[in-house]
Amino acid sequence: MNRRASLKSLGTLALVAAGTPRFSSRLAAAPATPAFRVHQWQRDARNPVLPPGGGAFDVGCCMNPFVLTRGGEYWLYYAGADRSGARRICLATCLVDDVSKWKRHGPLFELGGKGSFDETWCVLPCVHRVGNQWHLYYTGRSADKGTGLQAFRGIGLAVSDDLLNWKKTSDEPILLGDGFPQWPKNRGIAGGGPILEIPQPDGRMLYRLFYTLATGTTSKDLRVDQAKQAVIAHSEDGLRWTDKRVVLGPREDADYENAANIALNPWKTKNGWRAVYAGIGSRFGAYSICEATSEDGLTWHRGKPGENLALAPAGKGWESKMTEYPHVVREGDQLRLLYCGNGYGATGIGTATATPID
Repeated sequence: MNRRASLKSLGTLALVAAGTPRFSSRLAAAPATPAFRVHQWQRDARNPVLPPGGGAFDVGCCMNPFVLTRGGEYWLYYAGADRSGARRICLATCLVDDVSKWKRHGPLFELGGKGSFDETWCVLPCVHRVGNQWHLYYTGRSADKGTGLQAFRGIGLAVSDDLLNWKKTSDEPILLGDGFPQWPKNRGIAGGGPILEIPQPDGRMLYRLFYTLATGTTSKDLRVDQAKQAVIAHSEDGLRWTDKRVVLGPREDADYENAANIALNPWKTKNGWRAVYAGIGSRFGAYSICEATSEDGLTWHRGKPGENLALAPAGKGWESKMTEYPHVVREGDQLRLLYCGNGYGATGIGTATATPID
């Protein structure tokens, strides 16, 4: 051993003797991040509880459930398709304690005229009280050929005093699929989410609408053709919507939601916010229902890929290929989920319940 090596060894021994800790080749393990928890949804054995065929107005499909609780009843707003494929906003009601027996009231208003944004479809209802009137926001589909998701070019508004009799406020949409610099030429837009009330310090009420930005363009690639983002906008009067933001987008490392996220439906909990939504990915080639959490209702967390998949397609029947358009309401000490099955509602609307995760 040469003199320099010998001195270096002696220096190391001196440091150890003085109590200086040695560096170990084994690093201390970081605390494990708790796994993301989803609700344990129990599907109703009677599903689908609202199958197509209650009348000529919904013989083709029952899709896009949105539920209000009125006294001891559920008022279910949904989109029904007639034999020609035209889709209109419809209403069905039932007692809260028996979701298998619905009274169907039929369409609430007609489609738009030739060339309008809602010429062929009125779908994806969202009902909320704004001021002294009920507002029903719906998504229109035009007759534009070959444009795919871009044919959904506006959200319209109808108003009511009693939740039964509705009148459109305009032949034009009140909300468009613009306002996002990432997609400057986009016009595709769809509903699917609720409205939350955000009280302001000065006493005003700010309304936050959760909806879907449909950015996809016709393609054989699923991730291009079906591209969608969950977004929000804000309003003080329910008519003019600003402050548009993306709050949830597809993620490449989760193959069940690497193409699209839609219909983010949040609710308040003791520890923040929870939400259900639907994602499209290459695993199923269609929608499946997922969950997310948030501390502020704006920034959402989904855990590791696979952890937030809450209600996947299952079995060989009505929901074997897809589960989508989720909507959640509180029912006593449990949550009730309503959602659609195969063919975007072609097999109807089903339900499931779960104990809340707070």
